[in-house]
Amino acid sequence: QWKKAKTKDELVEKVAAELNKLPGVAMSLTQPIQMRMGELIAGVGQRSDLGVQLFGPDSAVLAGEAVKLTKLIESVPGAVDVKAETTEGLPQLQIALDRDAIARYGVRIAEVNATIAAAVGGQVATTLSDGATRVDVSVRLLERFRSSPEAIGRLPIAVGNGEQVPLSQLAKITSMEGPVQISRENGQRRITVQSNVRGRDLGSLAEDVKKKLDKEYKTPVGYRLEFAGTFEQLQSGRARLAVMTPLAFLLIFFLLYTTFGSLRQAALVFTGIPLAVTGGVFALWLRGMPFSISAGIGFIALAGIAVLNGVVLVSFINDLRREGKPTREAVVDGAVARLRPVLMTASVAGIGFLPMAIATGAGAEVQKPLATVVIGGLISATLLTLVVLPTLYARFDTEQSADVEVSPEKVEIP
Repeated sequence: QWKKAKTKDELVEKVAAELNKLPGVAMSLTQPIQMRMGELIAGVGQRSDLGVQLFGPDSAVLAGEAVKLTKLIESVPGAVDVKAETTEGLPQLQIALDRDAIARYGVRIAEVNATIAAAVGGQVATTLSDGATRVDVSVRLLERFRSSPEAIGRLPIAVGNGEQVPLSQLAKITSMEGPVQISRENGQRRITVQSNVRGRDLGSLAEDVKKKLDKEYKTPVGYRLEFAGTFEQLQSGRARLAVMTPLAFLLIFFLLYTTFGSLRQAALVFTGIPLAVTGGVFALWLRGMPFSISAGIGFIALAGIAVLNGVVLVSFINDLRREGKPTREAVVDGAVARLRPVLMTASVAGIGFLPMAIATGAGAEVQKPLATVVIGGLISATLLTLVVLPTLYARFDTEQSADVEVSPEKVEIP
């Protein structure tokens, strides 16, 4: 219920403050779909934004090192819900058979094991038939006769000649804590320390955690550290984006060249991209948003819209020059005539992305950076298209002068 919180972040902080009062409880605040998708993408056990995995052969060493890693990660600003994977602490009853004693009584080990299994785990005694349904009926000792080492020790074991001896004379029975789970990956044991991020971006948090561990943590010999979780997907996404973005820009430039047949005019239109990117970066800074994969995709989409407006303007100016108008007159008339189409294109795209920019529901963390980049970039790109691009055209584009017959009469430009 949202009665005491105005935003989701505020609600999360209030819930965390209350849950932190519970002693001995390690908790991580997430959402059902987000948690499930994170686990499917990053692997079993990875339900947080950042996971630090320690690989090694000894479970006890892994558990001890996980405590050290947890304390170091907790000291990094922005790291919340830091917890190590639980690997120990499961109560177990250990029954170690005394082979010498069993041999003295002339009992087979298999018979002792079968008696223990039936008493503790149960054994099928008969089958109940109800029409077409068949149900197995199992029997085992009552809880009070198998809940402690002393109770199990009184379990009678048949040793022949009708005699019985208590299990405590044939085995050593102890209560101990054993492993809750043993996690493996690629054939190696591992333990994971997980953390969520709050109040900052995931990339900078992961970098600070890496610096902290490099400076203050020494990995034992034969063990190694790896980063996992959502951060792992962020790294792979950045790597792909670093390849796809230049390819997209090269493809745009190639299409511009094939459209105009001129490297100079293709470069003129391509100048719309830098100023559009500047506007997108400024918009992210103004809203306090970090760079993300969705923002990178927004920059690619923004480049296409910015270039489209430039193509509309430059194509119209070229048409006016082919009609015989001087360069300066064609530039001014073209900018005035294409003002409405350029503004219309930018406005439609900006208004279309506006709901995404102000979204607050599920998926808003993906929509908002993309829409913010596009809207901010469209504002600066429109100014470039209407002001800077005509100026650059008049200053540098003289390739068509030799092919255009200009009227010798003096033309007055308002």
